[in-house]
Amino acid sequence: MREEPTSYWDYLHLPQLLDLQHGIDRDESELAQDEIHFIMVHQVFELWFKLVIHELRLASRELASPQVPEEKIPFVVHHLGRINTILNHTISQFDVMETLDPQDFISFRDKLVPASGLQSYQYRILEILLGIESTNPDYGESILAGLQKMTDQTSSGRHVWGAVAAARAEVSLRMALHEWLVRTPIDPVGHGARVEIAERFLQSYLSGYERSLRETLTTIMTGAEPGKLEARLAEGVSQVANFLNAEDQPEEARARTKLVRAGILFIESYRDLPLLAWPRLLLDTVVVLEERLLLWRTRHVRMVERIIGQRIGTGGTAGAGFLEQRNKGRIFPELWQARTILLSRKYLPPLTQPEFYTFEESRLS
Repeated sequence: MREEPTSYWDYLHLPQLLDLQHGIDRDESELAQDEIHFIMVHQVFELWFKLVIHELRLASRELASPQVPEEKIPFVVHHLGRINTILNHTISQFDVMETLDPQDFISFRDKLVPASGLQSYQYRILEILLGIESTNPDYGESILAGLQKMTDQTSSGRHVWGAVAAARAEVSLRMALHEWLVRTPIDPVGHGARVEIAERFLQSYLSGYERSLRETLTTIMTGAEPGKLEARLAEGVSQVANFLNAEDQPEEARARTKLVRAGILFIESYRDLPLLAWPRLLLDTVVVLEERLLLWRTRHVRMVERIIGQRIGTGGTAGAGFLEQRNKGRIFPELWQARTILLSRKYLPPLTQPEFYTFEESRLS
């Protein structure tokens, strides 16, 4: 029997793929005029989410290794960068979605009830693998509980909830990134315990911040009473000290959080050193990733409001208003907070071993 040659349509399973746009009617000829548009745009979103999840797992798995040689950081940056490109593309995809006229959507909207975009379990997996449950402790109750309720009512729900549960058991990007940051070799390298070195660096950094803030306030508060300037200075320094000393965290988590924040500030501050160039690019790529995610959410809310206004969502939520509230959560807040207190070079603590951060002298892990 002659073996058939591989065709483009067989390799991509195009006949099967193109037979999945019939909705719950199981017949494209029965769809409302714009219903196939609605179905296909959302299917494309889900395909992109699948690729984002794949790329996220590749990056997180590498970063979560007990030792991460510096030559592996470009690999992580590459795959996170691909996610950023995909998210940027999906943001522009709302342009296609918004060609749906509100009145035309109403003609088939009732078919969706009680389905909802909140049931996009791949989007939930994406958020979980990023680490949203670490910074949003009510996520399970406010978001996942509703999804689990629907999975209990549908024949396909067991598979869906199994995929979500498996993702919750994985190491998230946030967890992997923090574990990597904890191991950041902070100058002076090798002198004392890691926590003690980090605390000395943070104290020196705070002193530099105080000098920087004093100079700024002296300039902008010219003519003000000395007491007012000192009060502003004390308030600003206190806020930064609370961040550096992890006062916003439970006591048992403060030592580790200090290491994470010290690692961020060290990498950001001395990014010109050869061995810190890629680590700094990694941090920036994660910031861009969250920025893209925030922009996606914002564009999604505006699209929903443009098409259905403020009416209740098909799944029973408060529509655009509910989505607006969801946009406030951050997954990597410390990366954003650190940028508020970055110092110009003249205020940075001087390095005692800059040679360590050259390719000839060391390896980062």
